[in-house]
Amino acid sequence: MTNTSTALVTGANKGIGKQIARLLAEEGFRVYASARDPQRGAEAVAGIPGDVRFVQLDVTDPASVAAAAKEVGELDVLVNNAGILVGGANPAEAAVDDFRRTYETNVFGVLAVTNAFLPALRRSACPRIVNISSGTGSMTQSAAEAFAATGGSGAAYRSSKTALNAITLFYAQALPGFRVNALAPGLRRTDLNERAQQADGDPAEAAAGAVRLALLGDDGPTGGFFSWDGRTVPW
Repeated sequence: MTNTSTALVTGANKGIGKQIARLLAEEGFRVYASARDPQRGAEAVAGIPGDVRFVQLDVTDPASVAAAAKEVGELDVLVNNAGILVGGANPAEAAVDDFRRTYETNVFGVLAVTNAFLPALRRSACPRIVNISSGTGSMTQSAAEAFAATGGSGAAYRSSKTALNAITLFYAQALPGFRVNALAPGLRRTDLNERAQQADGDPAEAAAGAVRLALLGDDGPTGGFFSWDGRTVPW
């Protein structure tokens, strides 16, 4: 990366996304920190030192995505962090609309944003894409006894992250000059749900893992799923 490298972080007005924006700015990036709400986004950017700029971006709104791509222009690193958790039921009890809303942000939103910014990323000498996933999206871990005991709860969110892992791999296969990876940030103190609100995990610790993937050299891995501490997570 160069001193003029540019990064975009979606959902960067709070939590892990805000910390990723902060750490990238510390690395000398020009950072576009995006959020749906202009006021919250501008307030977040004002509190981050460095060349950090707010860009309004609703990953579920095609017009908003297109406008953001036009405004940002050049890009070296894309961090798809925006995500939601809607409902916590198992699939036998969940509302279908909970799945639709979750996938709209966590899966289709990533597709929309990534594809909109691909022309800019292709112009970069070292394009990097980091998708913020979840360890709960690991099919291997979900089949393990500890997860199986949950009875399939949180199925909309967990399966959306499984799908995100799959498209991460497929993007890596489709974009051989890129480094495209997914991160399992661990349970962090965010407002994702009540459990996360009470967690002890520091969002900055997870953000550091995302930034490591954003700074990978050309010999670094691609198409991988990694924990915040660098360990490989099973699909």
